[in-house]
This record gives sequence, C-alpha cells and structure tokens, in this order.
Amino acid sequence: MSDKKQLIQPRTLKGFRDFPPALAMPREQMIDAAKAVFRSYGFAPIDTPALEYSEILTGKGGEESDKQMYRFTDHGGRDVALRFDLTVPFARFAAQHAQQLGLPFKRYHVGPVWRGENTQKGRYREFYQCDFDTIGTDSNTSDIETALIIHDILAALGFERFKIHVNNRKILSGLLETLGLSEQATPVLRALDKLAKIGADKVAAEMASAGLSDAQAAHILQAVQTEGSNRAVLDQLGQQLSASERAMEGVADLRQLADAFEAARIPEDRLRVDVSVARGLDYYTGTVYETLLDDLPGIGSICSGGRYDNLAALYTKQHLPGVGASLGLDRLLAAMEELGLIAQTNTPAQLFIVQFTPDALGSYIALSRRLRASGFATEVSAEAKGMGKQLKYADRKGFRFALIGGPDELERGVWQVKDLRGEGNAEIAEDDLVDHLRSML
Repeated sequence: MSDKKQLIQPRTLKGFRDFPPALAMPREQMIDAAKAVFRSYGFAPIDTPALEYSEILTGKGGEESDKQMYRFTDHGGRDVALRFDLTVPFARFAAQHAQQLGLPFKRYHVGPVWRGENTQKGRYREFYQCDFDTIGTDSNTSDIETALIIHDILAALGFERFKIHVNNRKILSGLLETLGLSEQATPVLRALDKLAKIGADKVAAEMASAGLSDAQAAHILQAVQTEGSNRAVLDQLGQQLSASERAMEGVADLRQLADAFEAARIPEDRLRVDVSVARGLDYYTGTVYETLLDDLPGIGSICSGGRYDNLAALYTKQHLPGVGASLGLDRLLAAMEELGLIAQTNTPAQLFIVQFTPDALGSYIALSRRLRASGFATEVSAEAKGMGKQLKYADRKGFRFALIGGPDELERGVWQVKDLRGEGNAEIAEDDLVDHLRSML
C-alpha cells in the first residue's frame, strides 16, 4: 500500500477567479478613488451580510435574477441565499435601521455579490460591486447628484471618453399608458433593455410575443430611438407625450439633470438622454443610468442604477424612496486591462533597499522606517544574497528605485539610488535622500 499522499488539484470554479497583486492592486486603487468621491459628497460606509433570508432577495430583481441566485437550505433548516446585488440588502438595512440613521441617508458599500449566470468576457459569477445610494428622499436633487458622482468617479480614474446614458422610467410608463399597454409594462421593458444587444427587429419580435401589435411595437421603438442633442430629444418627447402627466414629470426631471450638468460645465458629450435605456430590474421607478466607455462600448455598462421609490416598502410601512448606482469594478478592471491603463507592478511599494551585507541590517531597517515616515512605501530585501539577484527581484516586482548601501557608502553617509526604469542613477547623501526621492516621485 502506497504511503504517498494524494494531492488535491489546485483549481477555481467556472465563473470565479483569483486576483494576484497585479490585478488586486488596481482594483483597490479604483475602490479608493471611488470612496474619495463618495466621501466628498457626504456618503458614509456600511456593510451587510453575504447571506440573507431568501424572502429578502427573491422577486426583487425579476425572474432572471431569481434563476441566477445561489440559494440553499443552511444547517439550521433556513431558506437562505447569497446576495445578487447590494441594493436589495440596502433596502432591507434601511427599513431595519431607518429610525437610527436619520433621513435622508447617504451610503456607499463595497463587497462581493454572486450570480449564477453564463460567464463571458469581463463578467463572472462572483464579482465586486461598489454601490452608493441616497434613501429617504424623492427629490430630483439626489438623482442629479447620482449622475454627478458617476461622472466624477470615472474622471478620477483617468477616463476621458465616456457617456452617462440617462432615461426616466416615468417616460416609458407614460408612453405605454398612451398606448393602453400599462399591463404589459414588465415584458416590454425587459425587451427594450436588450435593444443595444439584439437590435430593433428582435425586440419587436419579443414585444409581439408579449401581445403587442406591430403598430404598437413600431411606435415604441420609434419613440425610444429619438436622437439629437439632449435638449432636442427632451423637446421632442415633450411634444409627443404631452398627454401623459407621468411622462411629462420624467421629461422635467431629465431636463433639470441636463441643465445641472451644463451649469457644472461638464462636457455635453458625457451625458446623453437615451430613451432606450430601460434597466430591466422591476424595482426602478424614475431616472435610470447606464455608463459606456466610448473606446469599448462592447464591454457594456460599467456603472448603472436608478431610482427605486417602492423597494423598501416590501420591508416597512415607512416611505423610503431611494436612488443610487453600482460601479462594475470587475468589468471596469477588464476594460482598463484592455486599454492598457493598468501599470504592470506586483508591489505597492516604491522603494527597495538592497541588503548588501547582513552586518548592516540595523541601518537598512532604520532607513526604511525613516522613509515610511516620510510617506514612501518601502521594502527591505529579506536576504543578503547576491546584489544581482536582489536587483532582478526588485525589477521583476516593479519597484521604482533600489537603494544600495555597502560598507563604503555607509561609512561616508551616502546611498546609491538606482533607477529601475533605467533613467539614471545617483549617489545621494543620507540627509538629502528624502528630498531627492520626493522630487523624483
């Protein structure tokens, strides 16, 4: 009988992936940039459990979300499920804690969610969401602020070519009212949500299967494909839907949003009134958002959301209207990889101190602490092996500078500063080292 231990094959589940430092660090940087924007608008962090009672989650994101949900019976015999987004748990959270929070309440939340959907490029079954919401007010100011935050986050990440597509579900609801199709709203909106992916003919076919006539489907498709400047589109919608009070409310909300962007001097091409944006989730009631990168439109929306005035009503009798959006971190990370916007590095540290001799370890440690206190992330080599091997390690990991201090340099009170990008080396007095590095970094 063999004594050899059977090794377990190291592997990941389909739709799941590991994040090595080269990917985890850019994701953290994205999250940090987003958090800075959230805080600048007065949003506070929260967290909620990964597992919820299934009744909290089911039926909130539509039939498709229910199918994709990871749902099971736990050891206590409870019917539970992993959260498929962060919005529904937030509605439960707000209903449970509204009295203590004070309203309106502005929150952001970063965490993993799970959906058992078919995998594709940039989409996984486990992925991080980065959400922000305002709950406890139905003011259009919060809707405008949501769009501004989306804009500011993408600008903070260095993107210049993007568009925030906005619509208002009141416009679509009013359009269906004028056609006597309010009862078919759910299948019609779900079909419209696929317009960019499958085209007008297939959307019309889906509408026909939901009971719409060819004339009704054509009328809807013509209305949602209205084009022109934001002002022109809104003027045209105002004329077409003037008989619907609900639709006119939606037009007014979007007009105020477009005016606010203009007043903030944001380039007009970064906001697009797009009546085809439906957002298929059943809980949206007002302004909805989808954000596309001009250079990678095929990757889909990298920040989406909308107003959901009735979602919290499932958990409380208190009126808790809300609006918010979710930044698709993994999809955005895939886009940044494809566009070459991610610096190739495997370390968050900028400086690497070569351990030239183990006898001088105290000097190396002392310098590292001084550099860290001055704001420089610094790593000391773990072993005093060959300097060539240490420099090769530092170059492979992506350090910016290597600091070398042998017996001669330490005696003279200087350090060799080696530029690992090959842009020049220098010998710097220890007293001048921090100022020199600050000028270089």
